[in-house]
Amino acid sequence: MTALGAQARTGTQAQTGTPPRIDRRRFVADLISRLPEDALVVSGLGSPSYDVFAAGDRPGNFYLWGAMGAAAPLALGLALAQPERPVVAITGDGEHLMGIGALGTIGAVLPPNLTIVVLDNAHFGETGMQPSHTGLGTDLVAVARGFGIRDTVRITDLDQAEDLAARIRARTATTYAQVLITTDEPPRALPPRDGVANKNSFRAALGLSTF
Repeated sequence: MTALGAQARTGTQAQTGTPPRIDRRRFVADLISRLPEDALVVSGLGSPSYDVFAAGDRPGNFYLWGAMGAAAPLALGLALAQPERPVVAITGDGEHLMGIGALGTIGAVLPPNLTIVVLDNAHFGETGMQPSHTGLGTDLVAVARGFGIRDTVRITDLDQAEDLAARIRARTATTYAQVLITTDEPPRALPPRDGVANKNSFRAALGLSTF
């Protein structure tokens, strides 16, 4: 069993106690610092984009200011189009739940260079901290496995960032990581809101023409 596999828990196990939650910005910064330079990172709207930007702007980042639910399917398309590059979607539980059906397609094709990272504080942080489904009984790891994604992990410790980064670098299997985070809100670090500039920067990182 891999280090990640050893960390995965069933829904029943998750209900036997309250697992610890970690600082999301520290985790994102640590994870991104361990990624290869050619990694492509798609960040979901809200806090995940703030955290990815706070970790250091780079041409291989694509920040979603809107399009709720689009982080995972966009990352899937990139992974299929760029099979030699690691592709990571970093998003939140609320954004991810909006497009949860995308996991069905991901589970059907399982690109080995794709990793989905869900920062889960069990709340809708951008709209007033209402409880999300993950705080009301939904087990994202069980959902991902039900869609056919076998390499899953629930992260409750900052030290697990290295295990996850190693998996991303290896590009051997589609990986799904639910990261249990606190509800703390660090100062916002806002990426540029110029959609055309963001698109052109990302296309340039892919070696494509800009327009």
